[in-house]
Amino acid sequence: MQRLHARYPFLETARDAVATEAVDLATVVDQDRAVVDRARERVVAALEDGETGEPRRDTRVELLSYPVARVLVSMVEERVLVRKYARAEAATAYDRFTTDFEDTTELKSVESTGLDLETLLAEFDLDGAVRETADGYRIDVGTYLPLAEDLWGDEWHLVNRALTDGEVPVDDDELLTLLREAIRGRIEDGLPFDVPDVIAAALEDEAAEIREVLADLELTQDIDTVVPDLFPPCMKALLDDIQKGEHLPHHSRFAITAFLTSIGMTTDEIVDLYRVNSSFGEEMTRYQTDHIRGDSSPTEYSPPSCATMQSYGDCVNKDDLCERIPHPMAYYEERIDDADDDEIEDWREAEREEQSASGD
Repeated sequence: MQRLHARYPFLETARDAVATEAVDLATVVDQDRAVVDRARERVVAALEDGETGEPRRDTRVELLSYPVARVLVSMVEERVLVRKYARAEAATAYDRFTTDFEDTTELKSVESTGLDLETLLAEFDLDGAVRETADGYRIDVGTYLPLAEDLWGDEWHLVNRALTDGEVPVDDDELLTLLREAIRGRIEDGLPFDVPDVIAAALEDEAAEIREVLADLELTQDIDTVVPDLFPPCMKALLDDIQKGEHLPHHSRFAITAFLTSIGMTTDEIVDLYRVNSSFGEEMTRYQTDHIRGDSSPTEYSPPSCATMQSYGDCVNKDDLCERIPHPMAYYEERIDDADDDEIEDWREAEREEQSASGD
């Protein structure tokens, strides 16, 4: 088992390595506590942080934790967990291969891992569909469309691309993002699957823990209360920017829109918020909001974790609660739970009362 396989366990060669070693998962989950602990950590971190946790130095433990993690995801058998897990594994892989490529997408070998862009493209049968040019890459439109389907942002829409001879131009960073989506699709494919009883019995405690974590996070799905004073500082700042008519970068716009959909705001209500922006376009704003909430896409997007917000520079004005909360939704849920009834006045109700009083 190689370090490359532990670092990128979704590779076909990694799966072959496990098969070659004739690893019996039933024996592993019964006797190898380090592998099981790491597998549980992968899934819990995917739920709470949007990544897969700190990798183990032991190559065998790190590699085998991946198939065991997939078993745990299959045992819980919740679609939201499948999506979050696949997204987290893909995000972790993206962080690793962008580092390994040393901030370049030249088709060259990377000594530290043996992985290069050419190999990664071939892994997903993309080598024949991607052509390097003087100013980036061009990718066959039939290949581009499914990879870009779940990507949020105007720039991914085909209408905004200079389609020529059946090829779509992409820059270096965009190509790597499409590769991340290819990884996510592979990881999500086939989940959940039927787990043999002997393996399920050995992992029931770990699966129960994951169900509890998922249940805690899913409590936020029942929130239908909009109280901006109780928002986490990051979301409060983004909402303030919207109300000032300021233009938000795509990642910030996605974060606040996903947050607002998650706390019960309708598409109409969110679209109305953006009307003050000078570049407001109702059709596009409505499309993007429906896409995020899963009405016009196969995925219902959750707000980014605190770690992701921090990486994008959207984590601002941190308070004491931020120091122990991993996700903006968990922050808001706790503030709502701790608030007195007289503190919880839904912003939408207050606006309706004002409109009614003014005769609108």
